[in-house]
Parts: sequence; structure tokens; C-alpha cells
Amino acid sequence: MINESNGLDYESIRIDRSGQAEAFDAIGDRYDEAFPHKEGQVSAGEWLIASLPAGSRVLDLGCGTGMPTARQLTDAGFKVLGVDLSGEMVRLARAYVPAATFRQLDLADLRPGGPGRLGRFDAVAAFFSLLMLPRAEIPLALLTIRHLLSPGGLFVLSMVEADVDDFSIPFLGNTIRVSGYLREELRRVVEAGGFEIVKEDSYTYAPAVTDVPPEEQVFFCCRRRD
Repeated sequence: MINESNGLDYESIRIDRSGQAEAFDAIGDRYDEAFPHKEGQVSAGEWLIASLPAGSRVLDLGCGTGMPTARQLTDAGFKVLGVDLSGEMVRLARAYVPAATFRQLDLADLRPGGPGRLGRFDAVAAFFSLLMLPRAEIPLALLTIRHLLSPGGLFVLSMVEADVDDFSIPFLGNTIRVSGYLREELRRVVEAGGFEIVKEDSYTYAPAVTDVPPEEQVFFCCRRRD
């Protein structure tokens, strides 16, 4: 399990977000146009809905436009807080899902002792948000997510299966940096972060645009180990 005694801390790495938020500010709602069908994301959301009591507090980490996850979870009666690095994504999410609350924050702000103090959540959803981090930071992000969860809390995440680290790619007319793992290694990283993987799915996904190649999407439904 990851903990502070392992020597993992944000002070030991250089956080570089240059260009990441600006790219998604420019992309805006074209993201949903490029990725119109999100079966895996919806299915993982349905797992949360079936596993949590109504009224549960859920964090949508890297919420994007709020579609479909924040909308799906608020419609189910959950109290949803969405956070995103992109101010434009937060603006769109507030317009599309007025029943939820949204804030512009960096995931690193939410770390234990960090400036973003949000309290505890019954569940955290992180759909394609961890892939925006360098690999050195992903274990710290998992530590942060575990810290944000109540004991026994649930965690759903998705990544694109790829053996890359902070790799620059063209994306909807912009450039972003992404990281990924092959599936077995991703399992090890998530489990080492203090989570039990209770459900796993994968989908071969072809975006509705030509400049983004088909990808293998991996979805894990997890429970915090205490």
C-alpha cells in the first residue's frame, strides 16, 4: 500500500502542467463530439449507482464537460462535485449539469495538506484523468484519491492501455501529454495504491474523428482497502 513512509511526496517531483489546461480550453465541447459514445464510462457509473446509497457524495475527478458522468450521478440522486484543470471545461460542466457543483482545481491541490480541501467522499470517479499525468505522479494521485475516500469508499477509473510516459500526442488540433500502462502493470499500480479491483472491463474504442486513432480503454471498479 502507498503511504507517506514510502518516501512518495509531491515535493520530490516536478509538476509540469504546461499546455495541458490550455489544450482542453481550446477543445471545449468538441471533446464530446469526438467521443460521443462512452459505454465503458456509463457502465462504470452504473456500477457506482448500484453500489452506493442515494445521497452519497461523489467526486468526479477530471470532470470535463460533466457529460456523461456528473449528469448520470446527479440524476441518480448523488451529491456530485466535479473538478477539472481546464476553466473552459468547468464552465461547460456548470452549464450542462447545473445540479452538480464544479471547481477548477489541479489534482495535486487535493493531496493531503494541499490547498484544495474538499472533505471526504463515498466514491471518486477518475475517467481518463490520470493518463494526463506523468507516471511518477500517478502513485501520488492514487494516494490522494485514497485520502479523499471514506473507509470502504469506491473508486472507478479508466485509462487507455499503452506503454507510454508523459508522451506528446496530437489531439483534436492540439498537443497533449499522456501516460499509460499495459493492463497487468496498471493492475499492480492500482492495487499498490491501496485498492481492491472488484470489476474490470475493456473496450476497443474508435473516436468519431480521424486524427485520434482507435484505442483500448480499460475500466477498473475498485474499493478502498482499509
